[in-house]
Amino acid sequence: MNITFMGTGDSMGTPRVYCDCVVCVEARETGVNRRLRSSLLLEEEGEAPLLLDCGPDWREQMEVAGLRNVKQALLTHAHFDHIGGLPEWADACRWTQAAASIGAPREVVRDVLSRFPWVDRQFRFETSDEGASYGDWRIMSWRVNHGKNGYSYAYRFDHASRGVKWAYCSDAIDLTEEQKAPLAGLDLLVLGTSFVEEPYPMNTRSVYDMKEGLALVKEIKPDSVVFTHLSHDVDLRCDYGLPAHVQIAKTGLKLTI
Repeated sequence: MNITFMGTGDSMGTPRVYCDCVVCVEARETGVNRRLRSSLLLEEEGEAPLLLDCGPDWREQMEVAGLRNVKQALLTHAHFDHIGGLPEWADACRWTQAAASIGAPREVVRDVLSRFPWVDRQFRFETSDEGASYGDWRIMSWRVNHGKNGYSYAYRFDHASRGVKWAYCSDAIDLTEEQKAPLAGLDLLVLGTSFVEEPYPMNTRSVYDMKEGLALVKEIKPDSVVFTHLSHDVDLRCDYGLPAHVQIAKTGLKLTI
């Protein structure tokens, strides 16, 4: 499977329109830290590309990827930075008379349709609570704590014949032992870490910071880790002294697993 990081930003993206911090200024001037809202593009031989989340930067991400059509997606939760591109995608489906399939847990589907009740004219929604598949990959989803923002879902991908396992957990904090359990034995973990060290009270927060992410990584021991869902606090020009198996996602990063 090829994994492309189409977006690596938090809910505001970088640069933040109101902000003149050094990271936002650099993002405007040279673009090293420019980040669209978090989304992955998955590609498996013999299968149509699969989006993981569809935020408000969907159109720009599609143009950058050179895609004119996409037929399927999985959604982690119904916050705008993860579903804001659905109306535009649905409209594209209408104009091209193409259908698309959206997979998500039942409560996510319910929340999406409460926000955008017309998109089911173009999308076929499929629930992932009992599992899903992508080619020979078996997919499981499970509910995770999203702090003050309620809930999100993480996804784990297992390839039986290859024995490869990886997971995407973009919006989570303070996971319980039960929620950590599916993260065991991974070849790759993609984890949301919005700040290097977030200076706000835990009850006001919604996503791990990098310091907490490293503690989680030390506990569950994945072979490799990519931090994503980054705020303007994270400067890609800095060396944060991360372990060799941990990296910070850059826009357009491509991995093969």
